[in-house]
Parts: sequence; C-alpha cells; structure tokens
Amino acid sequence: MTTEAPRKIQNVGQRPNDNGAWFPPAIASLEDTGLTKLNIADHLVKILYNGGDLTGHQMAEIAKLPFSGVLDGVVEFLKREKFLDTKAQSGGAGIGEASFRYTLTDRGTAKAKEAMDRTSYASAAPVPLDMYLDSLRAQNTERPPIRQKQLRGVMNNLVITDEMLTKVGPAVNSGKAIFLYGPPGNGKTTIAERVGEIVLGEDMWVPFAIDVNGQIIQMFDQINHQVSTNPPTQQLPKGVIQDMRWIAIKRPMIMVGGELTMEVLDLVYDEINKFYEMPIHLKANGGLFLIDDFGRQQVSPVQLLNRWIVPLETRIDFMTLNNGRKIGIPFFVMTIFSTNLDPKDLVDEAFLRRIRHKIEVGNPDMEQFSEIFRIVAKVKRIPFDENGLKYLIKKWFIDMDRDFRMVHPRDILAQMVDIAGYLDVAPSMSNRELIDRAAASYFVEL
Repeated sequence: MTTEAPRKIQNVGQRPNDNGAWFPPAIASLEDTGLTKLNIADHLVKILYNGGDLTGHQMAEIAKLPFSGVLDGVVEFLKREKFLDTKAQSGGAGIGEASFRYTLTDRGTAKAKEAMDRTSYASAAPVPLDMYLDSLRAQNTERPPIRQKQLRGVMNNLVITDEMLTKVGPAVNSGKAIFLYGPPGNGKTTIAERVGEIVLGEDMWVPFAIDVNGQIIQMFDQINHQVSTNPPTQQLPKGVIQDMRWIAIKRPMIMVGGELTMEVLDLVYDEINKFYEMPIHLKANGGLFLIDDFGRQQVSPVQLLNRWIVPLETRIDFMTLNNGRKIGIPFFVMTIFSTNLDPKDLVDEAFLRRIRHKIEVGNPDMEQFSEIFRIVAKVKRIPFDENGLKYLIKKWFIDMDRDFRMVHPRDILAQMVDIAGYLDVAPSMSNRELIDRAAASYFVEL
C-alpha cells in the first residue's frame, strides 16, 4: 500500500484576513479549479447524461463552476470532439453560449457511460484534496483559552457547581478528548452541547466533495451539517467570483450513540455509484464529536478506543481507499465520550490513562435538586410550592431510597402539566394528588 502524496496546487484559498476568516479561493480560470480539462469534461457529460439537454447556465449551477472562463473552454473541447451538440438558444435565457442548450451525441453518451463506470458522482464538482487540507489548517488555528467567566456564561441557566466548571474548563482548554461519566439523566449531553457553543466559534467552509486522483469523496452532509444562515462575505475583483464548490456551515456538532459501528469510521464506499462518503467523525472536523452511551455500541469499547488512539494523539487520521492508497486527514475535532456505565467496567486503567480528562457528572444534592425545581417551575409557569416539593421528595425519593437526577424536575413537572390538562385543572405543586399521579406514571421500579 502507498500513502497518497499531495499534489501541488497553486491557488489553495484565501489566507485568513485580519479577522482570522478563511474564504474559498477566487476562481476565474480552469487552472483555479485544481482540476484538469478532462476531469471537468467527464463531469459535464455525466451531468448531461442525467439531466438530458441543459443550458450552459444549468450545467454551471449543478457543477458549481462558472461558465465563463471555466466551463466554456471545456464545452468547446467537447463540441470539437463531437461529444456535444448545440440546440436552439433557450428562449428568454439571455445571450451568449451559456444560454445555449447542449445535448450529448451518441459518442458523448458512450463517453458518459464510460465515465460513470468509474464514478457516477455528478453533482457539485469536487475540490482537490490539497485544497481541502489547506482549508482545514487555515480554519482551525489555535484559539485563545476558555476563561472561567465565559464558561459560566454558557452554563448560566444550568444548575452546575463551580467545582464542576473547574474540571470542565481546563479539559476544554487542553484540546484533548474528554471522558464524561456518571448516572443517566444528570446532564452529560447538555454539558457537552454547551461546551460546543463556546468552543466551536465562527462558521466554516467545507467542500461538497473532494477529489483524490479521480476518486470522489462526498463531504457535505445535509443531515449532519447545518448550512450557515449568515455566511461570511469578501470583496473580489470584477470578473472574479468565489469558488461555489464550497458551502458555509455552522461548526459541526455531531452526536452518535449505540448505533455506532466500526464500518462508519472509515471511508464508506458506495459499490453501486462508485464514490465514497466521508466517515462520520471526519464530517465533524472543525467541530465537536460526541460519542454518547459509550459502551453500549455493538463493538467493544476497547475496539472503539483503539480506533481513535492515533488521531486523538497525532491529530491526523488515515483513510484507506479501495486501491490501497492511504490519505491523511487532519483531525481538528473536540472528542467527548459520555457514558452511564462505570468506566472500570468498560476498559482497563491503561486505556483510561490515554484520555487525560475524566469528569464524573454525579447526582445533584438536595439543594441543587430544589433549585432546579424552582427554575423549571418558573419556565413552565407553575407556581412553586415549597411544601409540595417536600412532600414529593419525602414520599417518592427518601421513602423509596431513590436517587435524585438533574432531569427529574423537568420530567415530573411535564407529567403534571399533561395530567392537569386532561383533568381540566390548573397544574399546581400544592396539589398532592397531581404530584402522586405524575410520579406514579413517571417512575418504574426495576
């Protein structure tokens, strides 16, 4: 097996400006794409094969490449080689070659089928691997450390102790993996999400797809990537446009649970369409990757941790293509493992030492539990009643030797609202019958 050697690309993107923002490269010519004329020719005939006759504007919109300066030369080449025919100018579509309609000849159809035998990918034109790697490094420079006041700010509506924050803050600043453990229902996932809010920062750019010497890897994922509602803009010279093969997204925050398998942690190859999909954890590049319910996956925790040891320590993950070539992808991902299980039941001490920051998220004490009830009652507009809370705690927790959970106030009050609505009474914490009904329908003795 060989390791993929990066190709030298001249126009690899706009360097960070004074505000640290990175932008996709300006594109005005075929050379700026980093692709060859034959690459784009194959791409266009596949687009036409799928779409029938299309205007130059329509092909440009699908390929995310400008017609003038890029596709026009490729179209001329395809016409000259008898792969394309020009049809009548589209009515009302404007003037110039971009408004003409183009269709494949028999020779062009044969060429399209040949190209689709290699890969049927025919959407936004791919970005060369080197351009993508350059963008990752430029958009993931060192960030300033998180301060205590900032962290407290994003946790402001959570009942969380300063002691807990003094563990979370340094762990976030380390940039290393974090291991959250403790009983269910105490906010491990919420803490991880709030950490993401403060860590992820400004929106970033990702390509729709990546080209590795003719092999296509689909990067943008409509499910796991959220398109930016306010993408950054830049001033470009007249006649030059931003490369539309990139899309601005919010820094990804991807969560996986018990469904995680080893297969999705490598390049996923579509045998029918003959292109790859980027692994789920690398779709999180530049953001946060949360492995929830760690230890409940179909594969062993040791296998999963073994899979991540190298990228977590070296910040590079290696992917293997079907032809045996390996490519190294920077791993700029904050990784958080979260589990309800006892860590010593998952992996041995040697493994746990590889993850420096291990934080227990335990049960709330009586004071915290009462404070959460006050907050949730206010949010749900239920008058808080101290005696009602004492009744609930005595009968349904102390007498039954039941532990408090951070999630209990939210869930029990929600049950009370549902039951009160059915009975056509106002939800009230002073209504002991309502409290009993809510608790009885919520708790299950195991």
